[in-house]
Amino acid sequence: MPRAFLGVRRIPTSGPEWDAEASYVGQVMRLMAELNKLLFGDAVKIRELFSELTGRNVDETFKLIPPFYTSGGRNIGVGRKVCINQCCTIYDMGGVDIADLVMIGPNVNIITANHPVEPFKRRAYIEAKPIMIQQNVWIATGVTILGGVTIGENSVVGAGAVVTKDVPPNCFVAGVPAKVVRWRKRGLAYDYWA
Repeated sequence: MPRAFLGVRRIPTSGPEWDAEASYVGQVMRLMAELNKLLFGDAVKIRELFSELTGRNVDETFKLIPPFYTSGGRNIGVGRKVCINQCCTIYDMGGVDIADLVMIGPNVNIITANHPVEPFKRRAYIEAKPIMIQQNVWIATGVTILGGVTIGENSVVGAGAVVTKDVPPNCFVAGVPAKVVRWRKRGLAYDYWA
């Protein structure tokens, strides 16, 4: 499935590119207001509006519990059997790729855009970096994921973690900033955590 993945972008906060982004955000706000009126049982309508928001059809196994917030939507790609819980925010200027079987808990923030740290540059531009969430990842409640990271397959991000660097596959990370707490081991009859 093709994904929206843009790479690192630097967007000046004045000029035609910024004006186009601002105009698009106005359209997105209308769609989000409609989406956020829906209930969990309105799964077909939720998928329809999310597909409109992203500009690509989502699989019938996709689940979203409103409310949901985004700065754009057209740079979000989601796979099969993805579940996004309530009150999640995805700022997708840099591109967000969510692979198959991903579970995202409530109040998660996935933020690809950031302002420069230097005071004299802060209002000059926004830098957007992509986020990749690989297959079978679980992101627990209240997690923040910052731009430029990949969360490796089968990993778990513990509640309240702030992910600032890549997460390797098959591990459990937690804390601020997120660090590996333990690794997933492979047994003969089953997988387990050690």
